[in-house]
Amino acid sequence: MYQYGTQGAEQDHVKAAACYRKAAELGSAAGQSNLGNMYQYGQGVEQDYTEATHWYRQAAEQGYPRAQFNLALMYQYGKGIDQDPAEAVRWYRQAAEQGNAEAQNALGRMCRTGQAVEQNHAEAVHWFRTAAEQGHAEAQNNLGKMYRLGQGIEKDYTEAMHWFREAAEQENADAQNNLGVMYRRNKTAEDMSEAIHWFQKAAEQGNAAAQNNLGGLYQQGQGVEQDPTKAAHWYRQAAEQGHTTAQNNLGWLYRDGNGVEKDSIKAAHWFQKAAEQGNVAAQIQLGNMYRDGKGVERDHTQAAHWFQKAAEQGDAGAQNRLGVMYQRNEEMQDFAQAAHWYHKAAEQGNAAAQNNLGWMYRQGQGVYRDYTKAAHWFRQAAEQGHLAAQKALQKLEGYSTR
Repeated sequence: MYQYGTQGAEQDHVKAAACYRKAAELGSAAGQSNLGNMYQYGQGVEQDYTEATHWYRQAAEQGYPRAQFNLALMYQYGKGIDQDPAEAVRWYRQAAEQGNAEAQNALGRMCRTGQAVEQNHAEAVHWFRTAAEQGHAEAQNNLGKMYRLGQGIEKDYTEAMHWFREAAEQENADAQNNLGVMYRRNKTAEDMSEAIHWFQKAAEQGNAAAQNNLGGLYQQGQGVEQDPTKAAHWYRQAAEQGHTTAQNNLGWLYRDGNGVEKDSIKAAHWFQKAAEQGNVAAQIQLGNMYRDGKGVERDHTQAAHWFQKAAEQGDAGAQNRLGVMYQRNEEMQDFAQAAHWYHKAAEQGNAAAQNNLGWMYRQGQGVYRDYTKAAHWFRQAAEQGHLAAQKALQKLEGYSTR
């Protein structure tokens, strides 16, 4: 009662800790667990993770499920004890088998990701469901994800929405966003209205994904009147939390002056933020800005750096851009590298790269001159409607028939 100020007692963490200590020293598992909690959070005693772990263990070894769960947390995150995910799993399992919903959800997460256990989606579903049926909101959301993705269970959007809704109605922001995503799929007026409702609820709780999604609806005018200013507002909320897609989206708004005053410097700032987190689209745009000297000082080395970052993630457009830099930029000209990156992009069906690679074979730049291969790549691009490739193919075929 001292810990929470109930039963007429004034809240007093020091007295609460003293009472828990007396009970703990008499062997009370509940007292030991509660004393561990006081040490973990520094309530009534100086915060001490080692002491917290000590008392959690005392209670856990008596079979107290809440303490088993807390001890597992300490092992998982290395607080007060050396990090040991395998020990975390062992204690989560003991608590989970006694019905502790938090442990069941945590064990489900570890089974889903394969952390310290063999990855097993079916077992993850089992534990998520066991916790979800006890009303655990995060587990309900996790179970919804498994149904949506068809992991460990047959894909079922109706069941996914059911579990997302169960969690969303408990104000779980991630579930609210996920429910909004499910409604957005159908794109009917009624469903879009529901999507906006759930995105708004999650966004107002600070959920970055929902803020980005809500910004997208305002930008595109889907289910709401198009409003670039509101789009910028929500993108900014998410971007400032480090959401990479929102950072990239906000960069585009500044680049184009859509919903905000046009500002290339701010555009480059947000593209940089997203690019540094590996966002391919932002890496390409930042490369463009360095190449063209917009919002940043022109720097072809930096442009190539960011194009390469995106190219190494398999983006065909970036691979073609990087090829162009190596082919045409005198500071870094390297025909072999140009041909390498054109080839990567061409094999993914990028028409511009196919045309460029055709010219490399036609001219013998970075590769041995080979009119047959040149014709092959011109043809690949021409069949996609690439006009320059069509003309090049006609000339090459005319030349070869002379």
